[in-house]
Amino acid sequence: MPEPHTSMGGGGGGLNKPCILLIIISGVERFAFKGVASNLVTYLTDVIEMKNSSAAKFVNSWVGFTSMLPLIVSMLADSYCDKYSTILASSLLYAAGLLALTSTAVTWPWAHSNKVHSVSSLCLSLYLISVGQGGYNPSLQAFGAEQLEATYEALPVTGAEEGKGSDGKSWFFQWWYFGVCCGSLLGVSVMSYIQDTYGWGLGFAIPALSMIVSIVMFLCGARFYVQKQSRIGDVSVFEVAVRAVKAGLSKLICGGSGSLRNEYEVAELELEEKAGLCSQDQETGSTRQQATDEPLQALEAAKVVLRLLPVWTMLLMFAVIFQQPATFFTKQGMTMRRNIGKSFKIPPAALQSSITISIIILMPWYNKLFIPLVQSLRRSKKGISVMERMGIGMFLSVVAMVIAALTERWRLHICKDSCEEVALSIFWLLPQYILLGISDIFTVVGMQEYFYSEVPTSMRTMGIALYTSVFGVGSFVSAILISVIERVTSGGGGRGSWFSDDMAQARLDKYYWFLAFWSAFSLLAFLVFCKFFKRW
Repeated sequence: MPEPHTSMGGGGGGLNKPCILLIIISGVERFAFKGVASNLVTYLTDVIEMKNSSAAKFVNSWVGFTSMLPLIVSMLADSYCDKYSTILASSLLYAAGLLALTSTAVTWPWAHSNKVHSVSSLCLSLYLISVGQGGYNPSLQAFGAEQLEATYEALPVTGAEEGKGSDGKSWFFQWWYFGVCCGSLLGVSVMSYIQDTYGWGLGFAIPALSMIVSIVMFLCGARFYVQKQSRIGDVSVFEVAVRAVKAGLSKLICGGSGSLRNEYEVAELELEEKAGLCSQDQETGSTRQQATDEPLQALEAAKVVLRLLPVWTMLLMFAVIFQQPATFFTKQGMTMRRNIGKSFKIPPAALQSSITISIIILMPWYNKLFIPLVQSLRRSKKGISVMERMGIGMFLSVVAMVIAALTERWRLHICKDSCEEVALSIFWLLPQYILLGISDIFTVVGMQEYFYSEVPTSMRTMGIALYTSVFGVGSFVSAILISVIERVTSGGGGRGSWFSDDMAQARLDKYYWFLAFWSAFSLLAFLVFCKFFKRW
């Protein structure tokens, strides 16, 4: 059994050794992924020679597919596989994809004549990374949270310890995101410089090597891990779907047999199981009674998932904004003055590191400064809820897009007829990056805790996958928006596309205003939902 507390803790509790190790491993994985994804648009435009809009759509589609795949893989992980085996198998596929990507970059100068084959090899390697990450990320995070739960389950339940499990979980998700951001910072800043300066072969080889190192680290910690066994009465994701359909058909055919009180009792048991409070006594009973209750339990589990869909939908525009730093923000930076001194030039993708730097600097102050301030203003110990935390982040993302639109309009004014490299410094992009970083502290951490906590215990991996799928669908929505807007704005009448390859003619400012408007609309819908549907 892992030790209950370590020095890495605060607030409501501490993190044990397995949690710390898994947080470090998640940071290494983010270093590998961001080392590829953050500068991929530059690789596609400068090396593969894609158009700006085509490269942006390619990156958005790939990120979308990568973020959506956990929904499918998590069903298998929750239903048939243990998390440890899923993590191990997925990480091997992940490393294989990174090695394949490295080989395509190394052989590109000799394979340039056969461009179709080279692009196919590139796509194959990138989507192999997607398959690996599909099982890796949600399983690793859910596995890490289980290590902390095992610690609090081992502690004696007293009045002082009663609330620590919930506080410890919130603390875990904050430190998890802190570790992820540290890895992302190194991936964005270090790897973009290496790729722009020393070439793409080395720039992709280092992420591949780091992923192999993370696999070794994960195996070294095997003796510390606690692997939870499925309890009697746990309902897998596939069983939820099948039994829900059966229950619905049974009600239609039999006219809704069974008392209303019995349905309420089953619903209460399922909600208690979701919170981890279902006792062994509640799991006992006759086989006949279990056979009667199982479809209703499955139906309630399905209702829990459906209950998350409104919030999931309202977060999509936040996810669309989340895609901008790796695509159009980076293309903006390529046209601006990037010199530091006489010889050094800042890689445009490296400015994404300002997002993670702001998170790393400000996140430790969230509990120490922000929460006490809110408690003081409210004159209570409540602080803010998960929903309020997500709402604040969504608001900050809208402000970030407004600032991005104003900055781009200024850049275009200075750029005028030529856009090779204008006098406007790239550091004028910092406010929009930093605001997105601050919004992540609120929204992303809130999303992780919300989707993990609001599903049954047998569907925790699915809960994490639902969180990542927001960004997956958001990426696809971003790609669709680019296609539609490009088609509309590049029509007749002498109008140029908003995403023109000539950055002096592009109108990204209008695109940013468009995103700001619809993000504000999503925020308004979110606020209305929270006010009138608190008991949804």
